[in-house]
Amino acid sequence: MRRGFPWARHAVLILVSAAMLLPFYWVLKTAITDENIYAYPPRLTPLDPHLFNFVDVWYLIPFPRYLLNSAIVSALAVAGNVVLNALAGYALTRHFPVKRLVLLLLLSCMLIPFHATIIPAYLISARLGVLNTHLGLALPLLSTIVCIFIYKAAFEAVPKSLIDAARIDGLSEWRIIATVLLPLSKPAIATNVILAFIWSWNSFMWPLIITRDAEMQTLPLGLARFLSYLEDTTGALYAFVVMVLLPGILVFLMAQKEFIRGLTSGATKG
Repeated sequence: MRRGFPWARHAVLILVSAAMLLPFYWVLKTAITDENIYAYPPRLTPLDPHLFNFVDVWYLIPFPRYLLNSAIVSALAVAGNVVLNALAGYALTRHFPVKRLVLLLLLSCMLIPFHATIIPAYLISARLGVLNTHLGLALPLLSTIVCIFIYKAAFEAVPKSLIDAARIDGLSEWRIIATVLLPLSKPAIATNVILAFIWSWNSFMWPLIITRDAEMQTLPLGLARFLSYLEDTTGALYAFVVMVLLPGILVFLMAQKEFIRGLTSGATKG
């Protein structure tokens, strides 16, 4: 029984992985075949695959423009999260009089849904003059509380002796963050990059409110425009989904190990 247990565990992992990947495979199969998703019995292998749906997605709407807008907004969001969250996370590792109050305030803000803050965010963006701009699209996602605490946990896991030694060597707080803490917190950086990218890439409500020009729309908004051009939308819709999901999947696969380590870095110290 003991010798057979690893094989049973591997079999369970394979079955679970197959169950998780099956929906993605089905979306891809429908995108390249235009098959009826309600057909019975369903076909597991694609029949007469083609790429016409992907061509329609690329040419019927300004897909390259939407792709560029989403890429710029996601890049701004990722850069903001990596830098601003690191500064905030380091500040929360320091001791100051109202630290517990600040932590309580941040945790309380996590309970507030973004939809409840859309009007204040819109008014602030209007006062700053960033409506219908890439910076305005990325503004609410430049820093997220969850990622701040991920940095905080990663920085607290760094031995305090290293930070004290850096101060003795005359390094400023800025250089301690840049040259000591961040190089030792690659899992936290990867976690911030992945979460910020996915959240900004898939954002729909905020771009819908803040954009005025069709040229500033992102991919989620472009989907609604694309569907207005076609009557039979199943295969084309799935092709659009595949093209939108692919960058996020690639980003996750490139940093999945660091991502998992970043989510669990607060479980142990040292």
